[in-house]
Amino acid sequence: MSRSRHKRTDELLLIPFLDILCSLIGILVLIIVVLCVAQSQQTNGRTPEEIERSKQYVEALKKEKEVSKDDVKQKEQLAKLEEKRKEAEDKQQRLAKLRKLLSTSADIQKMNQELSQNLIKELDNLLLEIEGLSKQDGELKKEIETLMAELKARQAPLEKKLPPVMVQPSGSGLAQGTKLYFVEVTAGKLTIFWDQQKKTVVSATDEVIAADVAYNHLLKEVLKIPQSKIIFLMRDDGMGAYNKAAGWAQATYNYRVDQIGKLLLPGRGEVDLKMFRDYLGTMQPPPEAKLVPAAGAAPAPAAAPPPAPGAPAPAATPPPSAPAAAATNKA
Repeated sequence: MSRSRHKRTDELLLIPFLDILCSLIGILVLIIVVLCVAQSQQTNGRTPEEIERSKQYVEALKKEKEVSKDDVKQKEQLAKLEEKRKEAEDKQQRLAKLRKLLSTSADIQKMNQELSQNLIKELDNLLLEIEGLSKQDGELKKEIETLMAELKARQAPLEKKLPPVMVQPSGSGLAQGTKLYFVEVTAGKLTIFWDQQKKTVVSATDEVIAADVAYNHLLKEVLKIPQSKIIFLMRDDGMGAYNKAAGWAQATYNYRVDQIGKLLLPGRGEVDLKMFRDYLGTMQPPPEAKLVPAAGAAPAPAAAPPPAPGAPAPAATPPPSAPAAAATNKA
């Protein structure tokens, strides 16, 4: 009896297990069916709707390309038509101008005839004026000659040469055998006196003083002569040139203070060194020096011809009414 009861209990326990197993099998079958149906509805991972849309998009792209090509062709045709239209307008304008010219040719001929007649009249008037001017040419030349003579007569007093400046020695006098060499200093230039007849003019800039052959030759040769001295004849505007020239002599050639002197020159006349005839030193200028004849060194003879244009006139003895000014020694 106990065994039979045990069997019944085992049968009752198997029923829930079988139900669960059947349920699981059904669920698996259902999942498999769903997956099969889903795979049957897809093509390459896309739905039919997506495939249809892609086809429509491709067709739309093709149509757009065709439309763009047609647009380009139409634009080219429009450009050609515009050129033809412009050509037609130009031709029409030319045609209109030609018609106007043809219609007004008679008027133009009349105008040309009137203009030609007016030009002929003006030409005749000009010829008459030219004849009158040619007749007056002789009279105008005479008037010009008269005016030029008056102008020269007025300019003669202005061109009158100033009286020379007579340089006179001052102070306690000079020792016997002393030789003086003169350099005139004005604004911007130095005038070197080689003797009573010859002189050289150089610029008073620092560059020229340092490199000029004539001035440096004078400084070198004067040092070789015993009891020699350089006298700077200084005009009222020659202080700057004097400082440069004397400073160069002292700095470069070691000139002593007693070897350099200066004389102030009043006025603007030519320098006359007659009073220093016994002490005037002479020196042969270097070949590179440009010589200028010293005016006032020797009086010109009475029958001497007039000087050439541009050459300095020889200085004469100053008249009593305009005596020569004497320079004061500030050495």
